[in-house]
Amino acid sequence: MRYVMFALAVIALIAGCGNPGPAGPSAEKSLILATTTSTQDSGLLDELLPAFTRDSGWQVKTLAVGSGQALELGRRGEADVLLVHSPAAEEAFMAEGVAGRRLLVMHNDFVLVGPAADPAGIRGTPSVEAMGKIAAAQAVFVSRGDDSGTNAKEKDLWAKAGVTPEGSWYQSTGQGMGETLRVASEKGGYTLSDRATYLAQRDTLSLDILSEGDPGLLNVYHVIEMTSKAGDRVQPEAATAFADWIVSPPAQQMIGQFGVAKFGQPLFTPDAGKDEAALGR
Repeated sequence: MRYVMFALAVIALIAGCGNPGPAGPSAEKSLILATTTSTQDSGLLDELLPAFTRDSGWQVKTLAVGSGQALELGRRGEADVLLVHSPAAEEAFMAEGVAGRRLLVMHNDFVLVGPAADPAGIRGTPSVEAMGKIAAAQAVFVSRGDDSGTNAKEKDLWAKAGVTPEGSWYQSTGQGMGETLRVASEKGGYTLSDRATYLAQRDTLSLDILSEGDPGLLNVYHVIEMTSKAGDRVQPEAATAFADWIVSPPAQQMIGQFGVAKFGQPLFTPDAGKDEAALGR
């Protein structure tokens, strides 16, 4: 009898181990944001995302890549929402019909940076003329080469300067803005950077801003909602929550204040609700 009771107890224990019982608390809400390295390297996301989580309850997993890669992640349904800065590529992407809203968020600008000695003599010259001088001098230029919004802008400037960059003077990192600035600094070369990342890392670099202020150097960011048309894994409600939040007055105020305490100037200008055609005027 004791053996039978023992066997029954063992069976009950095994059965109990196989049955987890009532479900525990539901998993936390989590979304995937594909964004540019500049929003991460500048420190902006460190300010915004905790506030978004506090306000919405959504946790955020960030994939910081070039804008081209971020768009591709959206296309494959591997991100819920995008924060990117490559307008021409974004417009082509929107025409594919897999995304929802595309909303204006903010802008800053691009700057050409290089060594203080300025061997190509570009200081104070307009950006297209500066690119031509760099090529003529065959001074080292370090490109991101990563299909990012910054890389797209760089290619546009070379094209307007009538230059096909090639040769040992033209080097590519295939990496983000922070790493590309570091390489340019080490090599005593020039590069194109968004102003925010440059200012955030300026104290660690031997690079000066040498060309700035052109209307053509405007750097505009949009948020793009992905939809289930891109794939079953996409969470449209998460995309809407993030997009609505980042263009809301509290988030826009945070964007406008970011950088002021440390640099004496905002690193981004909030633009939600503005006429994009009027930016930079």
